[in-house]
Parts: sequence; structure tokens; C-alpha cells
Amino acid sequence: MPLASDAWKADWQPMMAAIGRDFDDRPLVFVADRIELSSVRRWLEPLEFDCALHYDRDVARRHGHDEVVVPVAALPTFALEPMWCPGDVLFDSDARDAQPSRSAVSGIRCGLEPPTIGFFATDIEIDYLLPVTVGDRLMKHGALLVACEPKETRVGRGAFVTWQSRLVNEKLDVVARTRTTFFRYNPSTTS
Repeated sequence: MPLASDAWKADWQPMMAAIGRDFDDRPLVFVADRIELSSVRRWLEPLEFDCALHYDRDVARRHGHDEVVVPVAALPTFALEPMWCPGDVLFDSDARDAQPSRSAVSGIRCGLEPPTIGFFATDIEIDYLLPVTVGDRLMKHGALLVACEPKETRVGRGAFVTWQSRLVNEKLDVVARTRTTFFRYNPSTTS
């Protein structure tokens, strides 16, 4: 029997019981734009990332690629769904520190987790499996629950929740696999 002070951990039991389940039942729909050479260049500029595979077609072709190779670190950016579309209202509050009504980077919710008001990402792991080139379209798909570990930290009580997703190209090849851990919590009353 859990101690009274640890009773809150039981609220996370439905999540822990669902480890191994994929919660993404969406059809495969490509909503992100095709990757353009100018977008890759703009991504490279602030980093001064000088590798000819990422900007010179001839060099990329000499190394066996059909087109300029997209840097692997940029793949999550090019797989994100658009946050805003013309006519949409993204910020539905004028409050100080208002957050967008939806965001591709706010993590996954499956409905089994207890209510929490705070979250932050704690780590991300990415396995890069295939090269991506200019002209490709990517999508992020999958919401495999990998881990759920309730924990009390200085910021509050919650759980470290790890999700796995795939980045897929239009040929339906898995080009990368991502695992992201979020700490979802309710703030401590003593901090």
C-alpha cells in the first residue's frame, strides 16, 4: 500500500499500464511543405554550417544523392505541422505570457494522464536512418508511449513521460526515429 504522501503517484497508473501502446491513430497525411533549397540555406546561415553536401547539388550528386542533402539536425523542423494557417486564431488570449492554443512542440496528450499545468522537455534522442534531400516532404507520425515515471522534484509532482515517433518521407520510408521525454507536473506549493 503506498504511503499517503505517495498516493498522487497512483494517478499516473493508467499511463504506466499503457506503456507500449501507440496513441497516434491519424492517417498518414503530409501537411508540411516540401523542403526547399532556400529553406536549407536559411537554416545553415546562422550556424555558419559550411558543408557542401548541404548547399551544392554537384557535390551532393558526386556523393550519390539526387539533390542537396538536408542536415539531419534540421529534420524535425521540416517535419513539423504548420502552427498557423490563414484565417486561424493561434493566440486566443491577450493575457501576459499567453500561450498558443495549439503547438506542435507542446508534447503529446493521450487522455490517460492526470491533469497537470506545467511541462518542459527534458531530453530528446533521434536515430537518423536515411538521408533526406531538397524536394522531400516529411511528416511526424506515431505516439508510442515508451515510459512513464512519476517523480516529485523541486518544481513539483508529476511524471517523466517518454514518447517515440517516426519521421516519414513521401515514399513512406522511416527516415528518423525520435524519443522525447517531457516532465508533466503540478507546481510545488513550497517552491
